[in-house]
Amino acid sequence: MASTSPQTSKKVRNNSGSGQTVKFARRTSSGRYVSLSRDNIELSGELSGDYSNYTVHIPPTPDNQPMATKAEEQYVSNSLFTGGFNSVTRAHLMDKVIDSDVTHPQMAGAKGSSCAMPACDGNVMKDERGKDVMPCECRFKICRDCFMDAQKETGLCPGCKEQYKIGDLDDDTPDYSSGALPLPAPGKDQRGNNNNMSMMKRNQNGEFDHNRWLFETQGTYGYGNAYWPQDEMYGDDMDEGMRGGMVETADKPWRPLSRRIPIPAAIISPYRLLIVIRFVVLCFFLTWRIRNPNEDAIWLWLMSIICELWFGFSWILDQIPKLCPINRSTDLEVLRDKFDMPSPSNPTGRSDLPGIDLFVSTADPEKEPPLVTANTILSILAVDYPVEKVSCYLSDDGGALLSFEAMAEAASFADLWVPFCRKHNIEPRNPDSYFSLKIDPTKNKSRIDFVKDRRKIKREYDEFKVRINGLPDSIRRRSDAFNAREEMKALKQMRESGGDPTEPVKVPKATWMADGTHWPGTWAASTREHSKGDHAGILQVMLKPPSSDPLIGNSDDKVIDFSDTDTRLPMFVYVSREKRPGYDHNKKAGAMNALVRASAILSNGPFILNLDCDHYIYNCKAVREGMCFMMDRGGEDICYIQFPQRFEGIDPSDRYANNNTVFFDGNMRALDGVQGPVYVGTGTMFRRFALYGFDPPNPDKLLEKKESETEALTTSDFDPDLDVTQLPKRFGNSTLLAESIPIAEFQGRPLADHPAVKYGRPPGALRVPRDPLDATTVAESVSVISCWYEDKTEWGDRVGWIYGSVTEDVVTGYRMHNRGWRSVYCITKRDSFRGSAPINLTDRLHQVLRWATGSVEIFFSRNNAILASKRLKFLQRLAYLNVGIYPFTSLFLILYCFLPAFSLFSGQFIVRTLSISFLVYLLMITICLIGLAVLEVKWSGIGLEEWWRNEQWWLISGTSSHLYAVVQGVLKVIAGIEISFTLTTKSGGDDNEDIYADLYIVKWSSLMIPPIVIAMVNIIAIVVAFIRTIYQAVPQWSKLIGGAFFSFWVLAHLYPFAKGLMGRRGKTPTIVFVWAGLIAITISLLWTAINPNTGPAAAAEGVGGGGFQFP
Repeated sequence: MASTSPQTSKKVRNNSGSGQTVKFARRTSSGRYVSLSRDNIELSGELSGDYSNYTVHIPPTPDNQPMATKAEEQYVSNSLFTGGFNSVTRAHLMDKVIDSDVTHPQMAGAKGSSCAMPACDGNVMKDERGKDVMPCECRFKICRDCFMDAQKETGLCPGCKEQYKIGDLDDDTPDYSSGALPLPAPGKDQRGNNNNMSMMKRNQNGEFDHNRWLFETQGTYGYGNAYWPQDEMYGDDMDEGMRGGMVETADKPWRPLSRRIPIPAAIISPYRLLIVIRFVVLCFFLTWRIRNPNEDAIWLWLMSIICELWFGFSWILDQIPKLCPINRSTDLEVLRDKFDMPSPSNPTGRSDLPGIDLFVSTADPEKEPPLVTANTILSILAVDYPVEKVSCYLSDDGGALLSFEAMAEAASFADLWVPFCRKHNIEPRNPDSYFSLKIDPTKNKSRIDFVKDRRKIKREYDEFKVRINGLPDSIRRRSDAFNAREEMKALKQMRESGGDPTEPVKVPKATWMADGTHWPGTWAASTREHSKGDHAGILQVMLKPPSSDPLIGNSDDKVIDFSDTDTRLPMFVYVSREKRPGYDHNKKAGAMNALVRASAILSNGPFILNLDCDHYIYNCKAVREGMCFMMDRGGEDICYIQFPQRFEGIDPSDRYANNNTVFFDGNMRALDGVQGPVYVGTGTMFRRFALYGFDPPNPDKLLEKKESETEALTTSDFDPDLDVTQLPKRFGNSTLLAESIPIAEFQGRPLADHPAVKYGRPPGALRVPRDPLDATTVAESVSVISCWYEDKTEWGDRVGWIYGSVTEDVVTGYRMHNRGWRSVYCITKRDSFRGSAPINLTDRLHQVLRWATGSVEIFFSRNNAILASKRLKFLQRLAYLNVGIYPFTSLFLILYCFLPAFSLFSGQFIVRTLSISFLVYLLMITICLIGLAVLEVKWSGIGLEEWWRNEQWWLISGTSSHLYAVVQGVLKVIAGIEISFTLTTKSGGDDNEDIYADLYIVKWSSLMIPPIVIAMVNIIAIVVAFIRTIYQAVPQWSKLIGGAFFSFWVLAHLYPFAKGLMGRRGKTPTIVFVWAGLIAITISLLWTAINPNTGPAAAAEGVGGGGFQFP
């Protein structure tokens, strides 16, 4: 038995079967960890306040002690876990997480009343409703530590001196007054006593059968749990069998969860025909061009024909995968009937949907405002999905205290925001976006208290924003105060020890948390073990897992009346992986893999949805939409569901094609008809099993090994080469992680509710409540986010997000498709997710530069689609091949943009004369191009203006970012020069005066040089050729028109770029004029040197300038 002192802060249950050691200790006021035993303290005689908390090892507590189990879970959620390489995992009990008050019982820092034991400053535990938990009938208030001591020593309650009874906590009389069970059973009084309970409602043990009570009385817990359809709920079309009773799915015909809708033949057939016609015409045109060279300007003809051949090849790679576009639809009512409705076998209506873990990543609170991230988290916590099935994880790769406290504030505000969204069916559930809507907020709202509730929640949100925006100053002032105190202490100790008072006091400038202890992550003044690249792993359960049954609120304890609303919140975990010098942390991909491992141990949701910090859930049913595909018949081989990216804050004209609708609504929809869309980094629902590097299941082979079609399998069943001894080599040495893999695979299977479903799970398998968190489990999750865990494993190579490219998203999706998985594109009527995009020209160019550089890396790596396996379909192979090749088009595009100017300067053209054949071919190609554009607009739903903006941006980015990407990629391959990129700055959304202010900001970048040069050269060439033609004795207007036409074509594409350089109200940077003048002078001098005026003889032949001379 462990001995304790009066000030012992925490004890923990350790599972004997785990090798993970956890030390619980409260850090002292100086930020140091104290880990001493009572014997050591008594021998040393130092029993001061700083050494009042120490490590206590408690033997495993029996499972039949609910007080200990619930107490430990809350202690775990109130502790900040830290650990890493060559360091002990510690759990620091935090007195408070943020400066403001914490009200929700699930949140870290929630405390009950003071313990009634003498000389104890502990707090009584809280239950799910925030009420004090008292294990004895005498209602003696006792904290968890004192309760454990009393259990071990005497087993008597310190209050009434009676014996504690195991299970008393669960046998407390339930309180139904709050509305959790509004329909009491017959034969009960208002307190729920069972004195007159009929024998028919007792089970074989003589105990009250609650499920039977629900069935016979049609009791309700609320939507998604015990829910009984009311009369006229479904209108006049409701089946008679559904009136006044539960839905029996077995009596209803089987219906699919999703449908594949083909494009109408009137659109797709002409579209495919035009592709064939243009391909044939293009072949004839190129053949004619090769056979008819321009002997007068062979150099011009040769450059043009090389570029045109490449453009034809590039068009094939881009166009052929678009042959099979499709649309899809989902049926959320069928999903609800199958998984959420009560039945005789599930009278409580507990959801049978699989769990889902949502990942949000952030790295720098200065470039990614914490308020934006907090709003994203709030939209996730309010998602319309069974609360107990949702877990949210935030990866803070910067390890900043600002992000930590901002997330704690978000969790605290979620106590009001999430029930408010459920009560009034709010959309969108991002508070900033919701309160910024320019529509009538009362539209489609039926509750009479909506206006009052909205006014209250708006006031609370304004205060929440003030707290978030004030956190930097609050943390700085707090840290300055504590650092000043530490300096005073150090100075006092130096004087008492007789030191030299003239020597400066060396005290580290630490960053302090709200509870007065050192922040284990990055400090404002970086030091060893406290910088962005050197800090311990941190894990804090901000919101502990909710109870499996609804928690109906009341009208007394909240600002808003939630008397008929479920007030539970999903589990929310803050994670900052360990970083140490000398380790390659692999940027975002490494952070995602750390979340995959930590979540596998804590919640192990069979599906993962990853979002950027500025992409929030705009449609609260988006998760259900994606689940319709995963849970449908044949969904076991879907590796991920890709949702389109939609953006807010884009200028109305979409000057730089930020919406990218041609790609998201055209290319991605077309790939959905092949093997699936590519993974684009955010808004993607993954199958966890597919991320582990396994091949898609083959039901015929797998079922030969098992007698039952719904029996769980082991990892070796999916990969014969992966036996127990090979698990650490692939996944690391975590036993809990390895054990979670087959569980996640089994829970992610479709429902075996149809004879055609050969590979599924039995109905009701996921209704079992999850186990509460314990310290050993959380400590294991800390160990798997350490910097050394991936050493000598296949993480980043085969497992998880793939390393080695700045576009890790495309590579990760490619690996899955290459193993035979397929993906699905889910376009919902209401946008599923929305985010922000850079509307500034420079930021947009750098964003495209990062994407294009990743594509070049893919081309020169083993992820090139040329080396793909036979499991990758042909059209999908072409699409991935285009991903790696498209940046190289910039080399030919830049040359082709200069050809009109070369033609005008030289007086020659790419063809000898504008013959009928050339014009006919050009006309046919143009007509096919226009026809394809119109039909593509029809089946994709994009607008012609969006299509034209995409064409303009293709030339702008192709002559700037793509060229630099090719150069950087080649340098990396040849010279090994690493490429580093800065984060795209996210808008904080606080500038309400002009939301498009960034559009007019001109920030000079070297990426702007090539487009400026192209534009100036073509403008000067047009002027020079026009003047020269006028002064020629025999004007050659055909050559002028041909060259000028293509020059205007280039300039028309560069118009958005030129407009961006102008800035706002003529505020053009001086550098633009300097470059323009320099280019004009250089070209003039260069042309004068190459082709000087040769006098009247040359003028008579039409050579030179006639009577025109350069100044």
